[in-house]
Amino acid sequence: MIKAIVFDFDGLILDTETPWYDAINNLYGEHGLELPIEQYAQCVGSSLAQFDPYSHLEQAIDKAMTRDEISKLCQARHQEMMQNEKLRPGVLSYLDTAQSLGLKIGLASSSTGSWVIPLLKKHGIFEYFDCIHTADHVEEVKPNPALYLLALNSLGVEGPEAIAFEDSLHGLRAAKAAGMYCVVVPNRLTIHFPFDNYDMKIGSMADMKLTDMIEKLEKVSALEK
Repeated sequence: MIKAIVFDFDGLILDTETPWYDAINNLYGEHGLELPIEQYAQCVGSSLAQFDPYSHLEQAIDKAMTRDEISKLCQARHQEMMQNEKLRPGVLSYLDTAQSLGLKIGLASSSTGSWVIPLLKKHGIFEYFDCIHTADHVEEVKPNPALYLLALNSLGVEGPEAIAFEDSLHGLRAAKAAGMYCVVVPNRLTIHFPFDNYDMKIGSMADMKLTDMIEKLEKVSALEK
């Protein structure tokens, strides 16, 4: 029986990921270079330890710009692109439904709390979450399952009693390693990623009611036992 749902943040609740890629890729293009999505995917939903597009560009242009300059320029462009970005379709409905059903609601993000929490408050959804765990709380972020294991512990549930909602490969792998159901909801960038081993994949949370999703997952689980 599903007792909790746990959300990723970047790219899932708010599509911050596509603007990041656009900002960085555009800068690559200005230097006559390309940043393939497959290469950039290494850091999506994880950390720059997996792949650092700023350092990569710095080396490719022979330090004509420093990594710090590249990072600051991309951040400024990203901030401009994000001005009118809204919650992804269906997110608020899922939060309301989960709350009405008495489900525990958690958040597990590979980003820092200083990035995630102000945006949750800005969009008026901070109070929905029973726990919020970010990169500040673990030694390793996704695909390591530590963030999800921490969320499960905080919510007082076991892996098979919770659904993780993810938009990235690293997030999917982290959720499954924590023993959770995982529903993939790709965004405009991650729709190109080769997802597998998920329990369900939908284009948007507006495509299926949370109650219908839970019913489907519980039926499949019952058949597998």
